Amino acid sequence: MALLEWGELDFPWIIRWGLGLCLIVLGNAVVWSGVMQLGMAATSGDEGVLRTRGLYRFSRNPQYVADMAILIGIGLLPASILAWPVIITGVAALILATFAEERWLIDRYGDAYRTYLQKTRRFL
Repeated sequence: MALLEWGELDFPWIIRWGLGLCLIVLGNAVVWSGVMQLGMAATSGDEGVLRTRGLYRFSRNPQYVADMAILIGIGLLPASILAWPVIITGVAALILATFAEERWLIDRYGDAYRTYLQKTRRFL
């Protein structure tokens, strides 16, 4: 859909190709780094150990933050107004997912996760 209105919004070249493309590339690098740190099974919700190192020492949700960056980059790059309702909905869903997931993680990891909650920010 974004391709249909490519360049509809008058974003400067540096915002579209500089920032937009950087967010997409960097976001993918962080997502895949997070997958490597957690493992594919744990990333998908299977049983695993609580990870608090690497990216997870800076953010409780580095993969969600990276996914949000990718979505925003996808909104900036084509500069299409049609993309933005989808982008905003996606970012909102990712934000809401963290709250639901935290309850599940508290149930799964108990006091260890509660301690992690106090030490580490939700996003950045």
